[in-house]
Order: sequence, then structure tokens, then C-alpha cells
Amino acid sequence: MQFGRYFEEFEIGAVYKHWPGKTVTEYDDHLFCLLTMNHHPLHLDAHYAEETTDFKRNVVVGNYIYSLLLGMSVPDVSGKAIANLEVESLRHTKPTFHGDTIYGETEVLDKTESKSKDDRGVVYVETRGYKQDGTVVCTFRRKVMVPKRSYGDTRGGEQPGRPVPVG
Repeated sequence: MQFGRYFEEFEIGAVYKHWPGKTVTEYDDHLFCLLTMNHHPLHLDAHYAEETTDFKRNVVVGNYIYSLLLGMSVPDVSGKAIANLEVESLRHTKPTFHGDTIYGETEVLDKTESKSKDDRGVVYVETRGYKQDGTVVCTFRRKVMVPKRSYGDTRGGEQPGRPVPVG
């Protein structure tokens, strides 16, 4: 199973479709809100949402959707990353509700070799998340420093640090 890519493997214009999707449950949303201390009633109080919002139901907290998409992209994009350098933009374009299934894909917008170290480069990507009906709910752009193959080869190859069974 692939876990990330080396700099040489990224091609500008390539689109990586992350699999599988994730159905967002009320539990997921509430746990994320509680872990991050976001106690806004839009996310936690069904009565409040029904009585006072245009949506008439709880909306999943946007940072959970962003985090979910970021995690989905790791095997395709940043699994070998040296560093996540920057999130340039983050847009929540439509709401997500409990029971929606989120899918993601990432497009390679650009790549630049490092000027200071010849064993790495920076990949510029845009990740889009969309619901089961194709509605885009979240888009973000980021820059990731990824190693070249030479970096990986000098540090243990595809599975660096993996122990050898004894006995």
C-alpha cells in the first residue's frame, strides 16, 4: 500500500481521489466539538438549530470536515512529508449535516525544488471535499515539503524505522 509520494512522483495537474469516503455521524461531530472546546449550539443543540437557524438541524463543525479531508489525503499526498508548510486558504462553501458522506480529492497545482537542499521540494495542492450528491463543501490549498527518493533511500526506504522480527 502506498503511503505518500516522493517529490518526483507528483505531476502538476494530477488529481488523487481519496478512498474511502466517511459518513459523518452525530457522535463524530459532537466528539470533535468537545475535544476542541467548540460548544456552539449550532453543532450541539438540536432544539436550538431547529428553532433558530435556516438549516433547522445541526451543522457539522467545519474544522472537523477540514481535518477529515486532510487525513484522507495523507496516503496520497503527505504520507512521506517532511513538513506541512502552509495552509494558504480554507473555504467552507456548503454545510455538512449528520449522515452526509464526505469524499475528497486533491489536485497538484505546482511543485518546486528546494533551493537550499537538493533532497526535497515543495508541492502545492488543492483538496476538495464533497458530499454523496457531489456538492462541494470544503476546499483548501496548502504547501507540503516532500522528500525526493534520495532522501528516502538514505533513511531506510519505503518503511523507515521498521524493526525486524526476532525469534
